[in-house]
Formats: sequence, structure tokens, C-alpha cells
Amino acid sequence: MKQINCSPRPGWQQFAQSVGFNFHTFDGEPYWDETAYYQFSLQQIEQDLEQPTEDLHQMALAVVDDVVQSEQLLQQLAIPEAYWQAVRDSWHSAQPHLYGRMDFSYDGTGPAKLLELNYDTPTSLFETGFFQWVWLEDQLMRGEIPQHADQFNSLQDKLQQAFAELALPQPFYFSSVADSIEDKGTVDYLMDIALQSGLDARYIAIEQLGEADGQLVDLDGYAIEGLFKLYPWEFMLQEDFASTIISSKTQWLEPLWKSIISNKGILPLLWQKYPNHPNLLPAMFEQGQALKPGWVKKPLFSREGANIELMTPQGKTVKETGPYDDSGYILQALQPLPKFADSYSLIGSWVVGDSAAGICIREDNSLITKDSSRFLPHIILD
Repeated sequence: MKQINCSPRPGWQQFAQSVGFNFHTFDGEPYWDETAYYQFSLQQIEQDLEQPTEDLHQMALAVVDDVVQSEQLLQQLAIPEAYWQAVRDSWHSAQPHLYGRMDFSYDGTGPAKLLELNYDTPTSLFETGFFQWVWLEDQLMRGEIPQHADQFNSLQDKLQQAFAELALPQPFYFSSVADSIEDKGTVDYLMDIALQSGLDARYIAIEQLGEADGQLVDLDGYAIEGLFKLYPWEFMLQEDFASTIISSKTQWLEPLWKSIISNKGILPLLWQKYPNHPNLLPAMFEQGQALKPGWVKKPLFSREGANIELMTPQGKTVKETGPYDDSGYILQALQPLPKFADSYSLIGSWVVGDSAAGICIREDNSLITKDSSRFLPHIILD
């Protein structure tokens, strides 16, 4: 695993705008960064990332099965009691799931260590599945990277296959918060893939969802029988229409059981069920104990590094503020992100259905990866 400097493609910003990648720059700072790329060997991809991703995915599903059978665990994960039965029903009826992303600390030598599971509302989808693949093709054509280079990236193909094979009601709606450019870009990408798969895909903002006779409806009052929502379940269950979630006949992507697997509490439960697994880090539910050197404190519900605090083995504290301070916390052993040049690198590994589907890489000048972290492409070279 190497970080290699390279020349950006001329005019890539204009191309980004033309394909709807309107969030390639945040507040004047680059989010998409092609001044360098990461190089992996095929063995690193297959043995250290792809296979562990699929193994960990199955382990996480086994933990979901444990949680739905335990009121104590449902309570420990801070899932509202009013929705326990709905969570159970979504699992026992095998409501289908679409995708997720695992985040790893990995420096090119295994085993990769799982930092968390983003299994409800993972973003960086368009950048991974489409934009970095186009970067690969362009740079091959320009001779900027070796001609036999490849990329671990079947994300778009597997999403298209999933939409074609899932038994989804039509029309099928896609939803996000109206004023989030990144979320809307992610949803537009998924909608485009769904349309190519033959699905009648329609957009509705979260704020436009309505209710009539216990059923979610669109702006015209028609029942929403299927909905993909890029909006966390823990937020959905607090909305005014939350009680409608139980009575509504809507088929959800992601299903309600994803509220278990996207919760940081899954990490100590994985460690309890699979102690000393090479891809897992020691983790426990926080019970008021002080943060110690070599540990990380994470809220049960958190996005993009918010409200995470860590203490290095040397006793240095790194902390991010945020809005996720109203739930419980977990503690996880610190596995510092590897440093390449002046940046700390995080690997996101995608799952579509039950299969590994590619990786993305984020860089930050901090040990905590945030929403402002840069996205860099990668290649496989043997």
C-alpha cells in the first residue's frame, strides 16, 4: 500500500459539475483530491480487505439476530421501546437490505481493523462507484498510471444488479433532506442506477412526506409503498410522523433492522460474540469510566466523526464536537489510522447485499476522519 503523487486531470472540476458532483469542494477546500492516489497489491485487496469485509458482514448479521431476541440488548442500543416489535418483524420477515460501508484502519499489512459500520446512511457512494472509476479510465488513457492497473470497484454494477433483483414496489421513492447537497447527490446517483434497472424511481424530500389514515403518502396524497431514505433511523423515529412507520405498509430501504447494525453498540456486541477476532478491536459499553490512554469514546449515534474523543497511548486527547451528545457511548481500543505523507488515511469497504463491492479512501490531518476529509482514488497493481 503506497500513496503516489500524480497530476490531476485538466478540467476535472468542470466535468464533475456536468455529472452532478456539486460537492467536490467544500468551503473552498477540496473534498475530491486527485493530486495523489493509493496503490494496493491484489493480495492486499483480496486477503486483507475483501474477504474480511464479507466475513464481518455475516458476523454483524448474526449479532442482529441476537439483539432482536433480547429486550435488554434493544434497550442497551437505545432503540425506543415502541419500535422493538417493528424492528423484530423487519428482521424475521427478512426485509431486504441494499448496501453498507465498513471503515477500517489498514496500513497495507493485515489484519485490517474494523472501526465502525455505516449500514444505514453511508455516503461517498457516487465518488466511489462512478467518479473514481472514471478517474481510473482517464488516467490510463493519459498514461498517468500503469496500463495494467485495475481498481477494486464493482459498486455501481452490484447496485444495478440489486435493484434489478429486489422485489420492490413501484413507483419506488427516494428521499433525503432537501437542503443537503451531498445527500441529494447520493440519492440522485442511486435513483439513476435504479432507473437503469427498470425501476420507476421518484424523488421526495423527507420534509415532504405526509400521512393519511396511518399510511405514508406523497405530495399528491398517493400511498408510498416503497421508500429509500438517506436519513438515519434514530432521527426518523423522532419525527412527527414516526408512529406512522408502524402502521404504514411502506417497504423501507434500509429496513428497520438496520437501526441495530448502524448503531455503534454493535461494536462491543461483536467483540463479546467473537472475542479476539483478528479484524475486531476490543470494545465495551461506556459506564461512566474515564477515558484512558489508548482508547476511543464514541456515541451510539454519530456521523462523520462528530462527538468522538480519543486519547493516544502518550496521553494526548483528540476530540470533535457535534450534536450527538444525547445518547450512550461505547469505548473502543484505539487503532491509530496510518499516516501517509502528512495525512491519516481511512479505508471504507463497501457491501452490496451480502457481497464486498469495492473501497474508498479518505484522508484527514487529524486522527478523526470528518465530513471535510478528502477523498482520494486508488488502483490495484501487481
